Amino acid sequence: MTIASEGVGSVPRPAYLLKAMGELQEGKISDADYEATVDKALAETLAGMEATGSAIITDGEQSKPSFATYPLSGLTNLASDGVVIPFADGHTRQLPRLTQGPFVYGAYTGSYVTRAKTYTKLPIKQAVISPSAMFLLYPEAGIAGYAREKFIEDLIGECVKDIRSAFDAGAQVVQIDFTEGRLACKLDPSKGLLRTFVDLNNAVFEQFSEAEIAKIGVHTCPGGDHNSTHSADVDYSELLPDLFEMKAGRFYLQMASEEDRPRILDIVQRVRQAHQTTFIGVIDPCDTNVETVEAVRDRTLEITEHLKGTRFGTTDDCGFSPFGDDIAMARATAFAKIKARVEGTKLAAAKLG
Repeated sequence: MTIASEGVGSVPRPAYLLKAMGELQEGKISDADYEATVDKALAETLAGMEATGSAIITDGEQSKPSFATYPLSGLTNLASDGVVIPFADGHTRQLPRLTQGPFVYGAYTGSYVTRAKTYTKLPIKQAVISPSAMFLLYPEAGIAGYAREKFIEDLIGECVKDIRSAFDAGAQVVQIDFTEGRLACKLDPSKGLLRTFVDLNNAVFEQFSEAEIAKIGVHTCPGGDHNSTHSADVDYSELLPDLFEMKAGRFYLQMASEEDRPRILDIVQRVRQAHQTTFIGVIDPCDTNVETVEAVRDRTLEITEHLKGTRFGTTDDCGFSPFGDDIAMARATAFAKIKARVEGTKLAAAKLG
């Protein structure tokens, strides 16, 4: 038996890349020197990914400022006072606010895929931000001359363009990061906001063929930044039924850090649709201890006790450094945890025969 195993996305950037990022913002380094530094980090990261034994890898999001804000690169119609997201340890992240239309992406992920393929021959998985996360850029008070309906139309078009750019560049799998799912339940217990998000994301999925949908996934977790979360206090049962109403073919679910995995896995089995492949988290990126391969094996075997059939795999709960400045986990530790996932999943598969 073979059990698929895929990562989520990011790994911590090396110190020299973080230094170059700061110098670029301060005008202390040329664009050419910065890009050369990115290429160095990218080559090292992809080599590190290959060394874990992964069958499909990511670029570690080395050149992204964050998993959420890469489309905003170079845009001038933004203000800094957007939605604030509080984390359990007290720190916050703040999104920009759109000030005028039209809304267009400043960068598309196809460029990341093209760059990564320069340094590896392994299949590439590319993460993209969800349209529901970008929806939060539009101010509640509206924008004069740019109606919310027009913004949503533009947003859907840009997200479709982003996904297609990744496929056109050669990505084997595209993963939409939907970390705002449980947060939506927290902000609006009636789940009206969550269902708005689901409908918006489905409007994007509807633009793709059945074959393409099989290669498009949704990742969800309660956030992961500086080893802290923003919505882990929301019970998974509040999210999962609506989550699996999304018309994606693959789902990547944080689970290693859940206290009652068997109960949640039973809910997943009950609500997921027959065509949907579900990757379950067996590695906790908010824990700096490296899981043993035996622990991963046991977590993987636990999955098989609750999810019927073969449409499942293993993953990490979240990226290891979704925001560029998140250095709470050592880079070497992240690679060690990925390797443990790959090897532990293989141990489980061997035991199943």
